Amino acid sequence: MQPTTVITIISAYFILLVGISFLTSKKSDSSEFFTGNRASPWYLVAFGMIGASLSGVTFISVPGWVADSQFSYMQVVLGYLVGYAVIALVLMPLYYKLNLISIYEYLDQRFGYWAYKMGSLFFLISRTIGAAFRLFLVAGVLQLVLFDELGISFGITVLVTIVLIWIYTFRGGIKTIVWTDTLQTLFMLAAVVIAIYLIGRDLGLGAGELFTTVTESDYSKIFVWEWRPRNNFFKQFISGAFIAIVMTGLDQDMMQKNLTCKNIGDAQKNMLWFSVTLVFVNFLFLSLGALLYIYSFENGIALPEKTDDLFPMLAVNHFNLIAGITFLLGIIAAAYSSADSALTALTTAFCVDFLNFKREETLELQVRQRRTRLLVHMGFSVLLYALIMIFYNLLDGAVIEKVFEAAGYTYGPLLGMFAFGLLTRWKVRDAFIPLACVLSPVLSYIMYLNSEEWFNGYKIGFEILLINGLFTFLLMMLFIKKGRPEVEDGPAVQH
Repeated sequence: MQPTTVITIISAYFILLVGISFLTSKKSDSSEFFTGNRASPWYLVAFGMIGASLSGVTFISVPGWVADSQFSYMQVVLGYLVGYAVIALVLMPLYYKLNLISIYEYLDQRFGYWAYKMGSLFFLISRTIGAAFRLFLVAGVLQLVLFDELGISFGITVLVTIVLIWIYTFRGGIKTIVWTDTLQTLFMLAAVVIAIYLIGRDLGLGAGELFTTVTESDYSKIFVWEWRPRNNFFKQFISGAFIAIVMTGLDQDMMQKNLTCKNIGDAQKNMLWFSVTLVFVNFLFLSLGALLYIYSFENGIALPEKTDDLFPMLAVNHFNLIAGITFLLGIIAAAYSSADSALTALTTAFCVDFLNFKREETLELQVRQRRTRLLVHMGFSVLLYALIMIFYNLLDGAVIEKVFEAAGYTYGPLLGMFAFGLLTRWKVRDAFIPLACVLSPVLSYIMYLNSEEWFNGYKIGFEILLINGLFTFLLMMLFIKKGRPEVEDGPAVQH
């Protein structure tokens, strides 16, 4: 693909996003930036969340991961359904009832100041690392298809990517994100479908034959029942449920979109359709991965050293121009749909939870908050750039596995605190909660390092998230205040 073609595609796509941002951010204030004035159509939120949930990591890393793990990732995806049900039936009614902007305000009402700050802090750490992982992956693709040929360094590639995202998000915030994510999800899914169609055509396979080829291949194994491996069914299914709960239900980024719906009924419809659709979409990505490997073997194409490079290499160097263009649109859409909402959510959480942004009461306060919000937005952009450059020098292997590994340690304390708040009525000494949140990842990591020796060959995988959350829960029990539990308001969630 010629550099001029790539530049033209990126420029046109970027102009389209800026146009959407301009239309959705007229007379925007902090309330619209953070909540979209609670006026988003639920079906747009549901469709856009697919792109934000999948991101460039799924777009590239999941297909490449098929060689090592076959379709066992579907065990995690099936577990997502349980997690999303908990979100729709337990967490979302709570958030709407309390009329929250930042979901971590619940921890302030339930436990106190330090629980609130630690909850938001762990989200900031988690989402910053996750967004950096995703942008790192996509910047590497842009480097491969364009910037290497132009002699431009990886650092400049990353800088351009972040600047483009910043430009169309700094004004409209979540109101803009709901619309841009919808467009970007459409581009991403179209790219996958077109790639599958073109591979089938080159292999001389119709739709039914494509399905048969995938399901009868060595890559299609879903269920792993042997208990020792990290991808054992029960490990991944249960982990998938909790991954969904923490990376969606306890994540300001994903919940901020849900909280822009008009009411709880619309938000629950959004979650239902989003969760069901996501199962089929992930199966589509895995099928693409199997077809990419089959195509490579059929045509004698040498596989790249990194599995994440398989789809980009084939799309750019071996498929036709249409496939190359749709791949480029898909990967850009996947990157932006995840990173733009992450940047907005990080800005929201920091402004509301640490700078105490409240409703704008005066024109002077509006101006001051808008200026501060802009600086925070810019600060997180710089932080993302620094982290991506660190990953560039240190990271190897499939990025999606690294994302889940990081989530296990950073989201675990959030899982433990929310679980304690929802499942018990006990008051806790708030000042000791930071100690519990710091100790639990450390203890979890020690257990992870020694699991095979301590547990007769059992290797801890994604369930490190559950272990981490359990440690937080148990440590919080050590700091229960003496006296009777809180019962005056009935259920533990009502405070």
